[in-house]
Amino acid sequence: MDGTVLIADDDRTIRTVLTQALTRAGCRVHATGSLAQLSKWVEEGRGDLVITDVMMPDGNGIDRIPAIREARPDLPVIVISAQNTIVTAIRATEADAFEYLPKPFDLPDLMGKANQALSRRPRKSDPVPEALPVPREAADPAMPLIGHAPSMQALFRMVARVLNADLPVIIAGEAGVGKTTIARSFHDLSDRRDRGLAILTSSDAGEDAINRAADKARGGTIIIENPAGFDPAAQARLIGMIEVLESGPDRASAPRIVTTTGPDPQADVSNGRLRSDLYYRLAGVTVSVPPLRARVDDILPLAAHLLARAAAQGLPERDLADDAAALLRAHPFPGNVRELENMMRRLALTASGAMISASEMREALSQQTGSRPSAVAPVSMASTITAEPASAAPVAPGNSRLSDSVEAHLQRYFDLHGDALPPPGLYDRILREVERPLLQVALDATGGNQLRCADLLGINRNTLRKKLTELNIEVTRRRKLM
Repeated sequence: MDGTVLIADDDRTIRTVLTQALTRAGCRVHATGSLAQLSKWVEEGRGDLVITDVMMPDGNGIDRIPAIREARPDLPVIVISAQNTIVTAIRATEADAFEYLPKPFDLPDLMGKANQALSRRPRKSDPVPEALPVPREAADPAMPLIGHAPSMQALFRMVARVLNADLPVIIAGEAGVGKTTIARSFHDLSDRRDRGLAILTSSDAGEDAINRAADKARGGTIIIENPAGFDPAAQARLIGMIEVLESGPDRASAPRIVTTTGPDPQADVSNGRLRSDLYYRLAGVTVSVPPLRARVDDILPLAAHLLARAAAQGLPERDLADDAAALLRAHPFPGNVRELENMMRRLALTASGAMISASEMREALSQQTGSRPSAVAPVSMASTITAEPASAAPVAPGNSRLSDSVEAHLQRYFDLHGDALPPPGLYDRILREVERPLLQVALDATGGNQLRCADLLGINRNTLRKKLTELNIEVTRRRKLM
């Protein structure tokens, strides 16, 4: 890798890590905690690549990109940010950033993106970028489109790429994942946001309603919710509407079609619930929304967001105690984001103090599932170590492999649930149970030196720091987080 990289981040640790990594890779590096200094370097003609944070003491990194592009049109900019929202991804894309990566980022991934940016040598024939659009001020607080999970970041990037395209979009996912919210974002965050928005559901899909929707959404957006639930006649009317919009005299002002479906719309076609000719008219781009149980790391940030939104709407201000947060994170969430939102609003109303306790959380989880609390808060694997059922023969640590001990404890865990199966999400829960003691023992073995510990484990230090925070491993002087 060859070139000069300009780094702007107010976190000294990130500046140090990136400087060392890029220097080892063969780059020259200038690092600063100030956007003003970054701008000075750019104006002086320094640098072949910029890596900038978003929220800086003297401004916003994304807002600074237009000035960078004006001064140096061919200078690529990689944006890194702890603001893991859909609006950040969209703004970075609109500002023509080379790449956007959420914090904590994977260092090899960032190094790969930097190498791509430095390898893309500008050509004199490259067109000068057009004027950038006016940046959006902020995300709508009513839209909980936040998430650090890779699946959500991939979704954000896809939305940002096709936000202002004319292609129809299908948003697929389970009930309660927020498909309608994302569908609305295709309108509210796009160039069509000042035009009309119409929503069609199976309960109101008569010919008059479809015609009214087409007129109301002229130049804007029509959202069709679950077309597989429309009767055959209504699906035929939708096909007729789309054909008129695509080929009629007013096609220049035709609204964009955004559709929400179940997780597998092609299965709806196969079983006859959705007409294939309608599906192919709707499926210009398909965006899949992951269920909440598949992005466990987003549960607590979402919960905090929803509690803050409830407080902004007049409900009491609440926060989660650590043990309540642990219970919430272990819940499988069959109702997805909608279930989480309902639960947070109820707890905001009913909690006895500013901090929501573990007992209050356990009761809320029990009410949410209609089952006893112990089924909601799954038995910990740690508890199976001391709960020796008569049917389980003890395993002598000195005479068995690690896999034998793990298998024995897993069997005890299943035995404790009797004839019922453990709650869904077992894979992630078991990995967390193993991960905590592994990190603790590795930290002890390396004297609390996180750099050595990360090297021992074969992960980068940012990943280690993130895991220590997620698992609430107590930080002592020997385990000081930089």
